[in-house]
Amino acid sequence: MRFTHARWGQDSTYTSALEMQQNASRDSWSFEKTEERLAAIMRNIHNTCAETAEEYGALGDYVLGANIAGFERVAAAMTAFGVI
Repeated sequence: MRFTHARWGQDSTYTSALEMQQNASRDSWSFEKTEERLAAIMRNIHNTCAETAEEYGALGDYVLGANIAGFERVAAAMTAFGVI
């Protein structure tokens, strides 16, 4: 797998989130457990982007899939909070 700048940015963001979760629970995870959790997060992102792109007729367009999936999540949250 090629690590692009964007991919590195996602990894570092989620690694920070995992670190905060670990600190909040006062737990200590092994490197392997952290890598496993990060890999699961990244697989979920990939699957969401791919499935959303396919759903909207743009098979393989991960950027479109990511943008639409992100929009849908924000719209659902705004609806849940009664903003829209």
